[in-house]
Amino acid sequence: MSEPVYKRVVLKLSGEALSGQAGYGIDAGMITTVAEQVQDVVELGVEVAVVVGGGNIWRGISGSAKGIDRATADYMGMLATVMNALALQDGLEKIGVPTRVQTSINMQQVAEPYIRRRAIRHLEKGRVVIFAGGTGNPYFSTDTTAALRAAEIEAEVILMAKNKVDGVYSADPFKDANAEKYERLTFLEVLNKGLGVMDSTASSLCMDNNIPLIVFSITEQGNIKRAVLGEKIGTVVQGSV
Repeated sequence: MSEPVYKRVVLKLSGEALSGQAGYGIDAGMITTVAEQVQDVVELGVEVAVVVGGGNIWRGISGSAKGIDRATADYMGMLATVMNALALQDGLEKIGVPTRVQTSINMQQVAEPYIRRRAIRHLEKGRVVIFAGGTGNPYFSTDTTAALRAAEIEAEVILMAKNKVDGVYSADPFKDANAEKYERLTFLEVLNKGLGVMDSTASSLCMDNNIPLIVFSITEQGNIKRAVLGEKIGTVVQGSV
């Protein structure tokens, strides 16, 4: 296939996906790898929005477990996503891809505030839009942010790029040699089996708004483009099989 099957997509990147093999911090090589893959998709004429996590810098739920107030810990995590978004913006613009960062928490010196209509206009002009700061509310994950933003900008699919796995498995493939990789699932199966693809709020939001999800590995060069072209990679999660 040479023509993309989607016109507008949301790419969900975990913070860990930007940390490379180290598992923490921001890896410059991984930023370049992701930026080049996004560039390949933009050159196909696809409108790309990105939602970044912050787990490579700070994870709110872990901070809460250490005694920090949960809301405070979550706000700290939102700030971590902004750091990742700025790093990715820098990587994209270094290779000539116009990019805008929009945050759900106002910080006008470094990024635009999230405004839905402005985000859509940027996409229509061929710019990549990176959504940072989560939803702007504690207790909500960046998975939920991806589902919410996808619904708001009317994206056709969420591309969930993973750092260590190439799809959804019945168990942790690094701990269970008998773990089965799924090719297709419904959101109800994800919820009922407790597969942990995304949290229940995000899964329900995708299911209610009929937004399919493709889970695949970011570490293999060209996988984002393959997903956009409709090639069979990773695991597809949708409302019905």
